[in-house]
Amino acid sequence: MQAQVSPQAWQFCWVLLRPEKVPEIQYFGASALHTKISRYWGDIPAEQYDTLKTQLFSQIARFASGSKIVLTRLCVALASLALNMMPEAWPGAVSEMVRMFQEEGGEVDGRARCLALLELLTVLPEEFQTSRLPQYRKGQVRGALGREWTAVYPLLQQLLRQPDSPPLVKARVLKCLSSWVLLDVPLNESEGLVEASFTALADPELFDTAVEAIVNTISQPDSQRYVNTLLKLVPQVLQLQEQLRDAVQNGDMETSHGICRIAVSLGENHSRALLEQVEHWQSFLALVNMIMFCTGIPGHYPVNETTSSLTLTFWYTLQDDIMSFEAEKQAVYLQVYRPVYFQLVDVLLHKAQFPSDEEYASWSSDEKEQFRIYRVDISDTLMYVYEMLGAELLSNLYDKLGRLLTNTEPTTTWQHTEALLYGFQSIAETIDVNYSDVIPGLIGLIPRININNVQLADTVMFTIGALAEWLADHPVMLSSVLPLVLQALGNPDLSVSSVSTLKKICRECKYDLPPYANNIVAVSQEVLIKQIHKTSQCMWLMQALGFLLSALPVEEILRNLHSLITPYIQQLEKLAGETPNPSNKLAIIHILGLLSNLFTTLDITKQEEESGENAPPIKSVPPQTGPNPVVVVLQQVFALIQTVLSKWLNDSQVVEAVCAIFEKSVKTLLHDFAPMVSQLSEMLGQMYSTIPQASALDLTRQMVHIFASETNHFPPIKALFELVTSVTLTIFQQGSHVLCSLPDLFLSESLDVKAVFHCGKCTELIAHCADVPPVGQVLQEDGKLLLLAVLEAIGGQSSRSLMDQFAEVLFCLNKHCFALLTVWLKEALRSPGFPSSRVSDEQKDTFSQQVLRERVNKRRVKDIVKEFTLVCRGLHGTEYAADY
Repeated sequence: MQAQVSPQAWQFCWVLLRPEKVPEIQYFGASALHTKISRYWGDIPAEQYDTLKTQLFSQIARFASGSKIVLTRLCVALASLALNMMPEAWPGAVSEMVRMFQEEGGEVDGRARCLALLELLTVLPEEFQTSRLPQYRKGQVRGALGREWTAVYPLLQQLLRQPDSPPLVKARVLKCLSSWVLLDVPLNESEGLVEASFTALADPELFDTAVEAIVNTISQPDSQRYVNTLLKLVPQVLQLQEQLRDAVQNGDMETSHGICRIAVSLGENHSRALLEQVEHWQSFLALVNMIMFCTGIPGHYPVNETTSSLTLTFWYTLQDDIMSFEAEKQAVYLQVYRPVYFQLVDVLLHKAQFPSDEEYASWSSDEKEQFRIYRVDISDTLMYVYEMLGAELLSNLYDKLGRLLTNTEPTTTWQHTEALLYGFQSIAETIDVNYSDVIPGLIGLIPRININNVQLADTVMFTIGALAEWLADHPVMLSSVLPLVLQALGNPDLSVSSVSTLKKICRECKYDLPPYANNIVAVSQEVLIKQIHKTSQCMWLMQALGFLLSALPVEEILRNLHSLITPYIQQLEKLAGETPNPSNKLAIIHILGLLSNLFTTLDITKQEEESGENAPPIKSVPPQTGPNPVVVVLQQVFALIQTVLSKWLNDSQVVEAVCAIFEKSVKTLLHDFAPMVSQLSEMLGQMYSTIPQASALDLTRQMVHIFASETNHFPPIKALFELVTSVTLTIFQQGSHVLCSLPDLFLSESLDVKAVFHCGKCTELIAHCADVPPVGQVLQEDGKLLLLAVLEAIGGQSSRSLMDQFAEVLFCLNKHCFALLTVWLKEALRSPGFPSSRVSDEQKDTFSQQVLRERVNKRRVKDIVKEFTLVCRGLHGTEYAADY
């Protein structure tokens, strides 16, 4: 790398290109040449431009019959030279290239010269895309290249249409077309070449490159302006239908995939332009039907086909375009396209079906995962289609399901039933179906399903979960589905679906569940004791029970809590007596997790609020008196928790699990937690002063936040706060928070300024870099490290909510050490892909200039940082960014 950028490279690169060298050495010479031209253009005196050009032409002519990799590097070097000289120093560069290579070249045969010219013309636009030209030059050069298309087009046209052109030449012509269309060559100016590319699709050797050329050409954003050309392309795409059907029949996935890409790119990029050509509605409808054929291509994704997934975004686009027309026009399109979308639903549900059990068993785990994601994409599409088809879609699905389940002929496979239910679930999960008149019928059909398969059982569960809100409004139907859910809880294969469904029902329908509460608690206890579920599902199950118990009278809550928690408390007592080791640590964390998840949702205070609004008067629960059940339980187990802590105080995970119990309880109970404040404050203080840990700080913050303003709780909270503060400041090497107001302390010999800097007290320190020598020295040594960390965070490594803090550090650096920041920014942003691979060099330059310009307006720096972090994360211009 150093050799390539050295001044000597200008001499040695020609030596390395000599004919007696091996290709690897020649390649290095050509690479060095490209590096010098593209990065150190300023080093070349203008009077040497022509000599360099002539030398490059003769080298390319020499390597036309030589090593392909060296030829390509030389072409890239000449392309870079041309871009740097255009348009003033080398007007008509491309025309001259074409002319030079078409002249008789003595010993180099015509075909090799032709391929070398095509290579040169192909790399030219590619080199432009990656070149380091300044912004104003980029515009000039793009314009000059656009004008040169008139020299390229006839050559490509002639080579592609010549009957005696060898396939290799034609393939290079198609690659060259793909490359030039990236420069937004107007579609009507490449019409003839696109037509010739369609002809090339019939040749298996040219098929792939022809597909790329056609897709690239019609996907250019600018091409929608050329409606007449687009209209000529539709029949050409439709003519591929026979080739597509043959490919599907013969299992030729490559061909069917390629043709589908062409049809989809025409439909997806230009649906609005083509819809507006009302007199051509039949040919566009034929294109839509061709895409429908691709969506429903036979076979199971991703094992026997990979094409259908390409089409899904087309259906979104078409629907969006139809729905964006004014009402009158929309009505006309809906008449044509609603039947198409009903057909689409059938096709998608067919594609979502699982294969036979034995075939599915033979799939790899990766194939199963891809199929799962594909079904999620189908689910999203169905949810979207509901916006167009509305309630009629649900009736349609319900009728089909009804016919399947009441059919006495046992011809139906479980896959049909599962796919229809999956369709329902997809819609009900995100759309309010409370007003749909088919849901009661659907709930009535569910118990009739013969559930003899895990996938079907999973979907039945998720469907019931998706209807939890509806069940809250129609509690009489709970009795027909709840037994199914409780039965499924005992099956480890249905762990995720059954537990998440029970949790939804307990959350949405808790005031209707008291009659079933004993049964739900008993079944849950049984599966917890049998350890049927993995840790995370056990935690969800506890949350479900918390919701359920919240709606019961206090004495019932306490009775249930007692039976539910006692086995765990006994287990915890036993574990607390053992010598700490890895396996009992996991068991302790598990039990503490179960308790904290239960207390997260067990909230009796919501009863008074909700009983007035949601619940009919008959359900309203009398106001609760006496201590909160959670507090009662916590007081009973407090001593045990202290014992556990005393043994595990130096293990951050156990401490975290203990703090989580109290943190979740405090968050849920708020002021009802009052009876525990004094003893918890004392325990926290002891914990933190023995071994300070972050989780204890978080819990302290929560306590201070809620109870510091209450007179009777102020003393223990104040004592805790003072203790935590003094311990923390000791860690912070003599309390760095005072340093901002007392800069003389920086001169204290015992203060490790570097340590304070690394504690994150950056903005306070930076402000004193000029007047306090030790601070200036630390900044000199570690300031760039700080900047790199800040840029990395802005580039996407930290939460977007923290961007204001990072902007403050930049603002401080700019205000107090501008000269250093200028150098550091330049060095840091020079690294490719840093702070994010999504930002270009120009965007980095702009960001750098904007930051350096703002030395007074902190608000503006915050806006600049927010803007840049969105670009780095690929969110710029998205709805997701809009709330930011």
